[in-house]
Amino acid sequence: MSDRAYAFFEEQQQARGINIDEVKVRLKALKIETPSWGYGDSGTRFKVFQKEGVPRNPFEKFEDAAQVHNLTGLAPSVAIHIPWDKVEDYSKLRSHAEGLGLSIGAVNPNLFQDEEYMLGSITNSDAAIRRKATDHLLKCVDIAKETGSRDLSLWFADGTNYPGQGHIRKRKGWMQEALTEMYNAMTPEMRMLIEYKCFEPAFYHTDLADWGMAYNLAQKLGPQAEVLVDTGHHLPGANIEHIVAYLLDEKRLGGFHFNSRKYADDDLIVGSVNPYELFLIFYQILSAAGDSDAAVRKNVENIAYMIDQSHNIEQKIPAMLRSVLNVQTQFAKALLINHDEVNAAAERHDVLGAEDAVRRAFEFDVTPLLHAIREEQGLPLDPMKAYLSSSYGKDILVRGKGGASW
Repeated sequence: MSDRAYAFFEEQQQARGINIDEVKVRLKALKIETPSWGYGDSGTRFKVFQKEGVPRNPFEKFEDAAQVHNLTGLAPSVAIHIPWDKVEDYSKLRSHAEGLGLSIGAVNPNLFQDEEYMLGSITNSDAAIRRKATDHLLKCVDIAKETGSRDLSLWFADGTNYPGQGHIRKRKGWMQEALTEMYNAMTPEMRMLIEYKCFEPAFYHTDLADWGMAYNLAQKLGPQAEVLVDTGHHLPGANIEHIVAYLLDEKRLGGFHFNSRKYADDDLIVGSVNPYELFLIFYQILSAAGDSDAAVRKNVENIAYMIDQSHNIEQKIPAMLRSVLNVQTQFAKALLINHDEVNAAAERHDVLGAEDAVRRAFEFDVTPLLHAIREEQGLPLDPMKAYLSSSYGKDILVRGKGGASW
C-alpha cells in the first residue's frame, strides 16, 4: 500500500474528527488469544479429517502459535485445554512458550468427553461423578497456578435431552456447589470466565443456557467470576452486541470466544459470515471505553479476546491467521466511529443520521491503516502472504498425519 494511500486515509479521518494517532495506539495494543486446539485436528459430530503436519503434542502447538504471533504481533498467548494439553511438567511447557515469545493463557477444563459424563458432570445425579468433575476443576486451578495463567475458562455440556431426565433445580444447585469450591481455590489474581450455550449437545435443556444464567451464577460466586460470550452460542436473531453492552454496564464481561455462525454453533472463522456483527460488538466496547464510570472502563481493559473455532477442513495456521486478522480489521473499523457524532444525532432524534454515523466507519477500507501500523511494528504488510511464501508449512509436513486431535 503506497504512502499516498495512507496519507489520503489519514486526511479523511482527520476531517471526520478522528485522532489517527490514538487509533494506532489502540490497534497496537490489541491482543487476541489463540487456542491450542485450533492448531490440531478437529471435526464435526460425524468425522475428524486428519491433516498432514498438525502438532503431535502441546509443545508443537505452541511452535505453530508462535508463527501466528510473529507474523501479526496480535497473538502473544495460547489457551490450553485439559486433558488435551496434559503434560508431565507444566513449568516445562511454560518455559517452552516463553522461549517462543508466548505465554500460556486461559486454562480450559474438559468435562464432556469421559464416559461418566454422558448424563452430566458437575450436575450429574451421581455424587461420585460430581466429585470427579469437581476434582478436575480443582486440578485446573493448580495448573493455572503453575503456568501463571490468569483465566479459567469454563464451558459445560451438561443438560438433558428429554423432560424428566433430570431435576433442573437440583442440577442448578449442584453446579453452584461445584463452582463455589473451585472459586474458593483460586488465587486473588485469577478469574473464572463462565460460558453459556443455548443447546448442543443437550437438546431439551442446558444447565447454563444463556448469558443471564451465567451472569446470575457469577454474581453469586463473587467479583472474580465473570461471563464469557461465545459469539456462536446464541439462537438466530440474538442481539449479541446488546448482551455485550448489558454485561459491560454490570462490569461482568470477562471475555469472548470469537467464531462465526450461519445457523448455530458452527465454529467458523470469525467475521467470515457476519463481519458487521463483530464490528458492532467492538462499537459497544469502545463506547464503554469512554464511559464516565471508572469501573466500566476497567472492565473494558480486562476483556479477554480469544479465538474458539473448529478448523475442520482448513489448514490450521492459515485459518488462525485469517481469524486474528479478521478481528483486527473489524476492531480497526470500529475505532473510526465518531461517538460524538453518533450521540449528537441520537439526541436530536435523527435516526438515520445516527445509523449512518456508525455504518460509515464500517464502510472504510482500513488496509492503509493496517499496513502503516505493521510497518511501524516491523511486521509483514501481508501476514498471510508472508506465511504462505515461507517454508514453515512445508517443513512441518514431516510430522505426518495423526497428530493432536480431539
